[in-house]
Amino acid sequence: MNASAPLAERPVAIVTGASRGIGRAIAEALSAHGYRLVLAARSIDDADATATTQPVAIDLRARDAARVVVDRALAAFGRLDLLVNNAGATPRGDFLAFDDAAWDDGFALKFFGAVRLCRAAWPHLVATRGAIVNIAGIGGRTGSAEFAIGGAVNAALLNLTKALADRGVRDGVRVNAVNPSGIATERTQTRIDQVARERGIAPDAAAHALASELRIARFGTPEEIADVVAFLASPAAAYMQGAIVDVDGGQTRTL
Repeated sequence: MNASAPLAERPVAIVTGASRGIGRAIAEALSAHGYRLVLAARSIDDADATATTQPVAIDLRARDAARVVVDRALAAFGRLDLLVNNAGATPRGDFLAFDDAAWDDGFALKFFGAVRLCRAAWPHLVATRGAIVNIAGIGGRTGSAEFAIGGAVNAALLNLTKALADRGVRDGVRVNAVNPSGIATERTQTRIDQVARERGIAPDAAAHALASELRIARFGTPEEIADVVAFLASPAAAYMQGAIVDVDGGQTRTL
């Protein structure tokens, strides 16, 4: 897509969790590729709209939120070509320490938020022969005692990706997923700082130690995830359907 194309000809993408980290990097990458954007997040300045960007401050756990976001895209730009489901973070910790409320909250945003957005966006993506990219996580492929909620949520999102990809063959919508891990975001920095405090070492040393324990050479960057998303949304990935792409520095060693 040529970023210099007339505005009316540029594709339109919804990106959730777009205020920081991976979501913000995805938004910036898509903008560089010529997309007009609807950026959904709980903490975003929805007054700062432009001819190419529509921020929507919204909690995607609400049942009507998906319809609000999709309607904003249609009202602002008249079409929808891409949905990137990136919103949602799940807690780490002992399985026995989490009650029903923690599990409900874990699924409410990342999984059910994505389900509702896919459902609301689907007819419009059919019309444009568009695409969906779900940002899940490698915890959905490899179980961990300290990541029971997150692993279950990510596994559900990966299964949803496969199910919608199956329907997408008939309807002309491409659906794929990206599994990040070990990405240098604010959330990862919080984990690094915790390790630094617990072990009495500097944050740089803690980052190196944590990467070594994960058996990776380094942490990735949000931009590296964004580049993969931009590729999956592009015509270069036209034959990718139901693909699950691990972008994790080699942390996932299973088939």
